[in-house]
Amino acid sequence: QVQLVESGGGLVQPGGSLRLSCAASRNIFNSYTMGWYRQAPDKQRELVASITGGGRLNYADSVKGRFTIYRDNAKNTMYLQMNSLKPEDTAVYYCNAVSTIVIFWGQGTQVTVSS
Repeated sequence: QVQLVESGGGLVQPGGSLRLSCAASRNIFNSYTMGWYRQAPDKQRELVASITGGGRLNYADSVKGRFTIYRDNAKNTMYLQMNSLKPEDTAVYYCNAVSTIVIFWGQGTQVTVSS
């Protein structure tokens, strides 16, 4: 079992920045693909960014050049640095951990981009 705890969400003005954190209960980064997803009201959950155990990165087209996913293995923590935020980035952001046989999800953190 793995517990994932997100933090760092909040209210920010358009053009601002936030950094989300996803703390894992144990060291899993080498054997799991870690991802950030988001779900806006009345929309399906969508992939924002992911990082494989080998460090391969993947980003949704809508966030390329603005968001950066990275991890700190020593802290068992994954991050999502979000810059140049737009109102359409408003959503609940979730982190997950995926192996070949199991998926774990965090509880989510709200990000609201509004003036």
